[in-house]
Amino acid sequence: MINHAKEIKKRRTFAIISHPDAGKTTLTEKLLLYGGAINLAGSVKGKKTAKHAVSDWMEIEKERGISVTSSVMQFNYGDYCINILDTPGHQDFSEDTYRTLMAADSAVMVIDASKGVENQTKKLFKVCVMRNIPIFTFINKMDREARDTFELLDEIETVLGIKTCPVNWPIGSGKEFKGVYDRSTQTISKFIAANNGMKEVETVEATIGDSSLDDLIGKDRHDILSEEIELLDGASAEFDQELVNKGELSPVFFGSALTNFGVETFLKHFLSMTSSPLPRHSNLGEVDPLTNDFSAFVFKIQANMNKAHRDRIAFMRICSGKFDADEEVYHVQGGKKLRLSQPQQLMAQERKILEEAYAGDIIGVFDPGIFSIGDTLCMPGQKYEYEGIPTFAPEHFAKIRQVDTMKRKQFIKGITQIAQEGAIQIFQEFNTGMEEIIVGVVGVLQFDVLKFRLESEYGVEIRMEQLPYEYIRWVESKDIDVSSLSVTSDTKRIKNMKGNALLLFVHAWSINTVLDRNKGLVLSEFGHE
Repeated sequence: MINHAKEIKKRRTFAIISHPDAGKTTLTEKLLLYGGAINLAGSVKGKKTAKHAVSDWMEIEKERGISVTSSVMQFNYGDYCINILDTPGHQDFSEDTYRTLMAADSAVMVIDASKGVENQTKKLFKVCVMRNIPIFTFINKMDREARDTFELLDEIETVLGIKTCPVNWPIGSGKEFKGVYDRSTQTISKFIAANNGMKEVETVEATIGDSSLDDLIGKDRHDILSEEIELLDGASAEFDQELVNKGELSPVFFGSALTNFGVETFLKHFLSMTSSPLPRHSNLGEVDPLTNDFSAFVFKIQANMNKAHRDRIAFMRICSGKFDADEEVYHVQGGKKLRLSQPQQLMAQERKILEEAYAGDIIGVFDPGIFSIGDTLCMPGQKYEYEGIPTFAPEHFAKIRQVDTMKRKQFIKGITQIAQEGAIQIFQEFNTGMEEIIVGVVGVLQFDVLKFRLESEYGVEIRMEQLPYEYIRWVESKDIDVSSLSVTSDTKRIKNMKGNALLLFVHAWSINTVLDRNKGLVLSEFGHE
């Protein structure tokens, strides 16, 4: 019998986050390349004949060359079993991205060296901070013109509010990029681009102050490097594993994912600095991942991953013990014992049926429509729930209706299923039925995805009317009659599919006005699944 603890301790489960075009998907592929999971990294963008990125599978993603859903990939590297959660980086991403971070134990933040910290990075970073998870920074595209390195670090510290500790240091950038200096070994790895799927990047090592370094990178670069390292040693935070674990200090690495440079160095350091799965909070206290008893929670639901099968997959993060495909588990919210059907490990849309999996792993199971995001599964005889996954506030709203009234049934089915996946939220007018459906999304691209999927997967054409609302609040006060609230003219009363009351506002100031007018009213920016 395989020792549970040994298998669990090998697991490393992390999410990769970034702004669009920072090179996140390329970095993901290169990590898979080093793990032997793929032989040739796919090109993310480019001509129709180009190989699509391994982690992008939905039709609309292939057309646009962007990730709009989160993919899960597992591979082995050395003694580690690695689960990567690849999140959409596009600025019009969805709540799916936020939720994926709830299933990760740490996050890798990819930053474009020429652009620094961008809006999307800030949003995703807030979720990491909310969960106190370790954050590692990979500053990418050093083989192109980059901003001043000290400026980049200062921006990360001031904008994101996290201290940084560079593990290595770049020598030049763009055409003048010569390589990186490793601060702990005090040696230099010379930049040599790896092309045509080549894994190995030849490294040439030399020490600062050594005359041979003049030949390697040039005397001017050698002098600049000496000055920068002296300044860095005096100014930057020292590496402290405890602060990294708390999410208060981010180790920083430099490289070029496209040319493979710095990727394996980053991977080795990252694996040594991260931990195996940690205990998770439940309503009965912390659950130890090393216990023999299986438990998991659902963090994502995806319908129609395989159009031929019209299937619906629930993604679960295993939090403790070992999953055995032959054993019954208890679905806490459903109050039922069941066997998880067709348990599978996923590599984007490729699937492999599983017999077993361990804490830290992500598995997909067939969902006949019984699971919701945030559901807990544990062993029969036990009954606890993992903390609910927050429902993040949509920022864009539209009224939608189907063009062909005869297709009402398919329309309701399609929109409900897509909403259950968490990419959109659906609401209706407070005192009406499903005649008027309002859709809320975190990023406007989700409107296009919704239209595309309703047409291609459910055969329903829709009309969409954008609404002016920008703010949404959940009504937390249970004893308040929402229909009799005194509200401003730009306020709309709505309810979600569970019947909870919410308010929509056009202006931020209206929120305070409504609170002032209605004593005892409590509004919240987050709902809970």
